[in-house]
Amino acid sequence: MDIHQLRIFVSVYRNRSFSKASEQLFISQPTISEHIKNLEKSLACTLFDRLGRKIEPTVEADLIFPKALQLIEDLERINDLVLKSSQRVKGKLYIGASTIPGNYMLPQLAANFRNQYPEVFFEIVIADTRKITDLLVSHEFFLGIVGASMEPKILNYEPFLTDELIFAGAPKYMENLGTTPLQIYQVPFLLREEGSGTRKIMEDFLQKMQINLKKMNVVGVLGSTDAIKQAIKAGLGTSILSRRAIDEELARGSLLEMKLGGEMKRPFYLATHKKRTLPAQYKAFYDFLLSRGA
Repeated sequence: MDIHQLRIFVSVYRNRSFSKASEQLFISQPTISEHIKNLEKSLACTLFDRLGRKIEPTVEADLIFPKALQLIEDLERINDLVLKSSQRVKGKLYIGASTIPGNYMLPQLAANFRNQYPEVFFEIVIADTRKITDLLVSHEFFLGIVGASMEPKILNYEPFLTDELIFAGAPKYMENLGTTPLQIYQVPFLLREEGSGTRKIMEDFLQKMQINLKKMNVVGVLGSTDAIKQAIKAGLGTSILSRRAIDEELARGSLLEMKLGGEMKRPFYLATHKKRTLPAQYKAFYDFLLSRGA
């Protein structure tokens, strides 16, 4: 027995006619008859007495009819609930973000999204790219925003914004610094922790520029971009970090940048698990972020 058979049964019962049910449901009369026969077989009872050109419901049909109506109404209610849920954007958005998008991009994007959908609220977890990736893999998040693609066999990555990393430091280090590896090796340098997307992109770039990270004068490893920023402002050393994080300091001249021979561009990614379906509010936010991509 299935819901399609019940719909046909209800129509035949109401119309007391196979032909009228056929017209009402836009299904051929032989198909109507076949479905009723199959329903009778599955229930092990006769539902309609065939009296020449007329049919009459049996006692069993009288018993089943109100229950069939209820089942059909319940199914329609379920369909309506699912439709409304998919169309209405509301509820919690629990999102993981790596340091740069979490601190410098998501707050404004979340505010803009909530202006359109005031019934959502955000909980944003900020950690390095590796941690966010691990939490996506273990189904802690539906959506993550990260600075490097990891676990591509399990996760989908959709680039949506571009970031630029720059070599920067306090004026006392940068004003007379040349761009040869020998000179760069002499200045104190600060690193992000292992697992950071910034660290991964920086290592790839330095290798491309034939600058040996092991020869650099590394004086510290810090766990966030903001910690790196505060440290280089205080004169602890130089570093490679996102332009978005130090725009104001560059404008004021409290930090200076230097080109190392090429641009360090990277995309930020919207990361999702390949086996998870995004709920309505996450899908709406995902599409919103893609529409803001540049």
